[in-house]
Amino acid sequence: MRKLTREDLYSLEQYAEMRQDFRSLAMAHKKNRQLAIGPNATLYFEDRLTIHYQIQEMLRIERIFEKPGIEAELKAYNPLIPDGANLKATFMIEFDDPIERRQQLKRMLGIEDRVWLQVHGHEPVTAIADEDLERTTEETTSTVHFLRFELSPDMIGSLKQGAGMRAGIDHPAYLQVVETPENIRESLLRDLI
Repeated sequence: MRKLTREDLYSLEQYAEMRQDFRSLAMAHKKNRQLAIGPNATLYFEDRLTIHYQIQEMLRIERIFEKPGIEAELKAYNPLIPDGANLKATFMIEFDDPIERRQQLKRMLGIEDRVWLQVHGHEPVTAIADEDLERTTEETTSTVHFLRFELSPDMIGSLKQGAGMRAGIDHPAYLQVVETPENIRESLLRDLI
């Protein structure tokens, strides 16, 4: 999947005029790219559109319009666009109550290294977590992690031939497995060559 360049982005003025329509498009697209793994963890699969939307929002919020600032945003977010043989996701741990969240994040230390995807008929693929920077300390994990799942050509071929996929977390404090719904599987297929 092609990375974004400055030429792909809208100016702040252009984006202000089209923001509502672009936001609606992005939100509808994202609905088919969110996979809850149990009650407190979700994979938000990224692609060119989701990252384009994220960058436009960051530029808008921070009023960035000069080349160095735009290039910095592209450098930060482009690595989250899939490369054709992988799926990339923002992994979020979600607890509404701040006290419970703090307690659970201590119990879930290292959870980002225990998230996996499995194409039916193949071995599970464990996520490669937080390649940009470490988000876990010796005492707690973060609520947000960035994950990459590398798929073999055989796995991609099986998916394209209709194989199902499941996802899970194999952590003592959070053991979960879910089947990937067809609408999400179909959306993720577009990320793969």
